[in-house]
Amino acid sequence: MAEIVNLRQARKVRARKLAEQHATENRARFGRSKAEKQQDSAERDRLTRELDGARRED
Repeated sequence: MAEIVNLRQARKVRARKLAEQHATENRARFGRSKAEKQQDSAERDRLTRELDGARRED
């Protein structure tokens, strides 16, 4: 005979797995330290200043 499955519990288990998967993706996407964010921002600012400094005036 087949095993009896409680659908409510199965849905909750599935929801937890999906939530954990989304959390893992978000940690990979947004999980950077403050120092890393500041370093990227400083690099962007430096590149912007360098490009503006090399711009020719009409």
